[in-house]
Amino acid sequence: MSLRALGLIAMLALTACGSSSGMQLYPTAGPLALQTPPPVIFATAETTAGTSGALSFKLADNTRCSGTWSALAPKVSSRTRGVSLTLRGPGGKFDSSVESVGGINTGEIYAVCKDGTRVQGSFVMGSSTTSGTGTATDTRGNTYKLLF
Repeated sequence: MSLRALGLIAMLALTACGSSSGMQLYPTAGPLALQTPPPVIFATAETTAGTSGALSFKLADNTRCSGTWSALAPKVSSRTRGVSLTLRGPGGKFDSSVESVGGINTGEIYAVCKDGTRVQGSFVMGSSTTSGTGTATDTRGNTYKLLF
């Protein structure tokens, strides 16, 4: 499966809206891992600025696959409220903000291919990065190392 889509799936959450990122799937077990050299699958993940988006790739036999990537990016909300009395009259500060929490974010991918093959996996990536690592499996008996 052309895991360019997976490529960010994880990259997913961190580039401009509407952009895409690439990722690679390297067979580590199963029929594809036995080939010399094993084929690398390139995937494309769309909308990598968000926390989910479309994923597309081709398997080693050119079977087209499409699906979704999704990442959990924890956020923290804060609000500031205050009232003050001054010689100029009442005043105060009212504010709210939402920001990502630093650390390691987890995510998943899931895709269905034209021939019915299903590919699913999970990954981790650092906050505010477009790189990560994970694993994926398909219903053809292959296991992949996912890098983006």
